[in-house]
Amino acid sequence: MRAAALGVGLMMGGAALSQTQNSVSPDEARAIAKDAFIYAYPMLFNYKTLYEQVVDPASKSYVGGFGRFRNYSQPYGPENKEIVTPNNDTPYSWAWLDLRREPWVLTVPEVPDNRYYVFQWIDLFTYNFAYVGSRTTGNGAGHYLFAGPNWKGKTPEGIDKVFRSETDLVVTLGRTALNGPADVKNVQAVQKGYKLTPLSAFEHTAPPPAVPKPDFPKWDEAKATSIDFIAYLNFLLTFTQPPAPSETELLARFAKIGIAPGKPFNAAALPADTRAAIEAGVADGKAALADAEKHTTSSFNLFGSREALKDDYTTRAVAAAMGIYGNTKEEAVYVGTRVDGDHQQLVGSQPYVLHFDKKDLPPAKFFWSMTMYDLPARHLVPNPIKRYSIGDRTQGLKYNADGSLDIYVQHASPGAGKEANWLPAPPGPYTMIMRIYGPGQAVLDGAWKFPEPKKE
Repeated sequence: MRAAALGVGLMMGGAALSQTQNSVSPDEARAIAKDAFIYAYPMLFNYKTLYEQVVDPASKSYVGGFGRFRNYSQPYGPENKEIVTPNNDTPYSWAWLDLRREPWVLTVPEVPDNRYYVFQWIDLFTYNFAYVGSRTTGNGAGHYLFAGPNWKGKTPEGIDKVFRSETDLVVTLGRTALNGPADVKNVQAVQKGYKLTPLSAFEHTAPPPAVPKPDFPKWDEAKATSIDFIAYLNFLLTFTQPPAPSETELLARFAKIGIAPGKPFNAAALPADTRAAIEAGVADGKAALADAEKHTTSSFNLFGSREALKDDYTTRAVAAAMGIYGNTKEEAVYVGTRVDGDHQQLVGSQPYVLHFDKKDLPPAKFFWSMTMYDLPARHLVPNPIKRYSIGDRTQGLKYNADGSLDIYVQHASPGAGKEANWLPAPPGPYTMIMRIYGPGQAVLDGAWKFPEPKKE
């Protein structure tokens, strides 16, 4: 069935919806809407990225459609605002695949052993369902096949591994380590070897019959975070069939307020008390999400597969709100803080120092880096030395005589003797996030702790 466009969905189906919602009390509708909004939240903002990168040619982040890589080789800067909490260590390689017609093949070149790279694969739910790269498949050349939920073929010759997605639309976020501006050409050479090929082209056979082009609804964030989130969700659910067995009862409950794959949604046609209840439920969902964000200081268990997250939809939503497309903890761990040792909000006008004893330096197989973000936007911070992150690969970083390390965090320069270890901050509130690539066991088992910022 071809999914209905959102614009059509907002104008149709009133009678059917009214009949459905008449059997739901306002209290039940409110409770369902709260849970459904939290369930949908990461899918909505995943769709925002999809729309900007695949559907809207006027978008700065447009990649050119499905099945195409857009490689970035320059470090991210404050002018890049496509996603929140971007990393500044591993330039991205973005691509989206539509797996309805046939699987696709990712080809990677041989990557030098001393260069970290990874392709993280994310489905529409924002679950990390597959990894290709230094940690999981090594740095050798290879061909990896990605198939949707309804593909029933056998592993083709020449394919190193097959990965299956729960959803027909998927995104890959590739990262290739960049060792400073002088390394850009080397990163570009690696990225040229990243290829995406439909399976039929890979095997030199005739392609399957074409599939209908989806009528992608225009992204409107105000609508997507209102009662009309239901229309977006109904569209997205058409690419998630068949549903996960663990969600059968959940989706049956959601159906009581008009949530179903491809179903039109017209909020204006709802009974007044039902509409008010759903709107209140959306507000409840937003409040619950905001509260959960306040109590989240680490990415440790935020990102992963469905199996790893155990259908914890609040955690999935927090992950999308705080840094959508974060890595599974075995790949990279994100830790940090927005408050000092007195639980006060960090602000750039107050100088802080982060001290690491030699034995407590971040344990990383590949490397570690700490990045500064302003609040509430969570974007990189402009500064006179154009340093947006600091880590073990920062040129000129100075360790103390005993092997310990001090990092100075503030808006104004800490002075010539300390500037090598300065992480510039905005004048106002901010948050710091450390990324540990290939985290050691001390990180994974919780023995290693991020240090508290101390006032200078």
